Amino acid sequence: MFERFLRHLVAHGLSLATFGTEHIESFFNNVEARCAPGTTTRLRYARMLDRLCRELVEASVRDGNPATAFAAFGHWPEDDPLPLFLDPDSDLQLQGWAQPGPEDDKRAIRNRAIVALLLGAGVTAAELRHTLRHHLVVDGIRPHVSVAKRGPRDSRIVAIADFALPALTAWMGVDPVTQADVPLFPAPAGGKAVNDVLLGTVVRDALESIGFRAPDMSPRVLRNTFARRLLLAGRSNEDTSRILGLVSHRTVTRLRTTITEARSA
Repeated sequence: MFERFLRHLVAHGLSLATFGTEHIESFFNNVEARCAPGTTTRLRYARMLDRLCRELVEASVRDGNPATAFAAFGHWPEDDPLPLFLDPDSDLQLQGWAQPGPEDDKRAIRNRAIVALLLGAGVTAAELRHTLRHHLVVDGIRPHVSVAKRGPRDSRIVAIADFALPALTAWMGVDPVTQADVPLFPAPAGGKAVNDVLLGTVVRDALESIGFRAPDMSPRVLRNTFARRLLLAGRSNEDTSRILGLVSHRTVTRLRTTITEARSA
């Protein structure tokens, strides 16, 4: 979310220190033109920008908070749709899909590793794209991925689920490199990291391969599945939100609601 707003600022010749309410409004107009009606996208951005601006004021980067009014007058709709996720059986199916095979070529190994990291560590698409090779540790006692601070989210270290290790280990072995600060998943043309379009295609193809169909077939489904798996394993809302790098517990609370409803059905 933060990266999308930052791209908007750069496109308009602005910085985190110079944007105002009119620029936030123009950003919201652009966002709403691309989102389905009735979603909470605008409100989530308003809350994120409010937190960001408060941090910028505290750091003396800004004198005031132009996002206050947008966040103060926003209200979560009572019929806010529940997040999409894979049920435990479908989760296991996708975990199986992510296992490397003897006939996989480089592209297949990469795709399985992408799905494995999203499903096995719950990182966002933006976090995955900014993950460097040295951020991923697949050997040792505690395999993990280090997620750098971005916007209001603090840096964190996330343990990687066991099922994700074979695919990630296979990917690390495809092109052994000496540079540690290169993207974990570089674009096919080399240089920069893979883009959102490629990530979306990889995830959609993987979900379709296990027969999953939904209005949202994005990496967000895998992140929600990861979070719900933690809740099913007994993690608290606070702990799960921390692992996801979330300031608010709202997403996790909504996911827990799906567990409660499933058990009472």
